Amino acid sequence: MVLAAGLGTRMRPLTNDRPKALVEVGGRALIDHVLDRLADAGVEQAVVNVHWFADRLESHLAARTLPAVVISDERAELLETGGGLKKARPLLGDDPVFVANIDSVWIDRGHALADLIRLWDPERMDAALLLAKRDGAIGFEGGGDFFLADDGALTFRGEAASAPFAYMGVHITRPDYADQGPDGPFSLSPLWRASAAAGRLFGCVLDGDWMHVGDPQARDEAEARLKDEG
Repeated sequence: MVLAAGLGTRMRPLTNDRPKALVEVGGRALIDHVLDRLADAGVEQAVVNVHWFADRLESHLAARTLPAVVISDERAELLETGGGLKKARPLLGDDPVFVANIDSVWIDRGHALADLIRLWDPERMDAALLLAKRDGAIGFEGGGDFFLADDGALTFRGEAASAPFAYMGVHITRPDYADQGPDGPFSLSPLWRASAAAGRLFGCVLDGDWMHVGDPQARDEAEARLKDEG
């Protein structure tokens, strides 16, 4: 599932006439960067939620064949990460799902999504998160999100001044993980905190460069980084 329904407020003025998902970085829309990664990892169908400039995003996605795109319509109400996953549940099937934000672009020197697939163990885990080293990331502000144990178990930063790893916007979970959440909009974060407390939240670290494209400055920095790499 690709979470593409946000208003993109921090990306204005670039989102005055389009959804954040269609802001281009390196000549390619943000959502296509993500869908390309998922296709390379073997994903054949992606559910994409839509809200802001929904018609324009749907029109853009209609041109894609791999992965095939199914729309989860949130025009009536923006549901946040947890609510969006819960609403999309009937479209997701019963197999484990990637859940991906559209504001992450990365240079992969390893096999990040394949590593995440190998890590995933539904018997021990509620979710497996892809992480980036906080140092050197483009567009990420803050003290980091997680500490990572040797076995991949995650602990939230809590009261610590900083933590070395940031969630970079992609994880694997069960398609029914958000079903326990309330009706209407809600975030996945409280569910993750409960899973971490139960020892069921895990992660692995990207071997590469992460760009969190959350505002126009970060977009420009990401474009420059991709150009240098290319």
